[in-house]
Amino acid sequence: MKHITVIGSGTMGNGIAHTFAQGGFQVSLVDVNQNALNTAIDTISKNLDRQVNKGVISLDVKQKSLRNIQTFTELKEGVHQADLVIEAATENLDIKLALFKEVDNLCPEAAILASNTSSISITKLASVTNRPDKVIGMHFMNPVPIMKLVEVIRGYNTSDESTQLIMDLAIKLEKEPVEVNDYPGFVANRILMPMINESIYTLYEGVAGKEEIDKVMKLGMAHPMGPLELADFIGLDVCLAILKVLHTGFGSPKYAPCPLLLNMVNAGKLGRKTKEGFYKYD
Repeated sequence: MKHITVIGSGTMGNGIAHTFAQGGFQVSLVDVNQNALNTAIDTISKNLDRQVNKGVISLDVKQKSLRNIQTFTELKEGVHQADLVIEAATENLDIKLALFKEVDNLCPEAAILASNTSSISITKLASVTNRPDKVIGMHFMNPVPIMKLVEVIRGYNTSDESTQLIMDLAIKLEKEPVEVNDYPGFVANRILMPMINESIYTLYEGVAGKEEIDKVMKLGMAHPMGPLELADFIGLDVCLAILKVLHTGFGSPKYAPCPLLLNMVNAGKLGRKTKEGFYKYD
């Protein structure tokens, strides 16, 4: 694989583009909004500067990485020579289904189609394509250039060959791939989101304050970040979307989102990205 297309230039998309470009791949970064693409390149450049300043990479590596990235606002131009397409659009099933159907018709027949989804069914995404054996999940963790884990999610029809190619590719990126099967929330979020949701319930029911809840988990369980602080970092809207997938997928009340989480999302208090969630941010 030489040509990688990343669809979506937000936090995860630009992180994935950064990682592949730094790994020596030719990256096409696609977004409908040119301003979003400009912001993404600026973010990647600043993050590369941090790596240079810390002595992690050289200035030459930074410059080569930036040269490895091209940006496109037209999907057809961005995917026409892709060996791998990674969708990193918003966590919305209808948007992802439309993208997979369109990309399937535009990219080379041999290309693998991957999604960075944190909870949506890979099998469902594959069902709208003519290559279900070549559809797979690549769930990177945020921040992508730093975090080692990649959940590699096999859909019902994903082939052994496609899976091995993606596992090997993740290793080339100096990541640690973990193969999982396609069930709601996969592994990471099936375990993480109920913990975050229970932490929100603990706050909602007045058991303790937000700082106290986070301190218990940091000092008592050696978590680097408390669950409410982590929810702000992920985005409360994203947490809610994942919990809804878990609740619908398993039909169990244990995954029902806390009413406080629903109220905060409805009020637009989404965490760091809106400067306010459980905490306020400058």
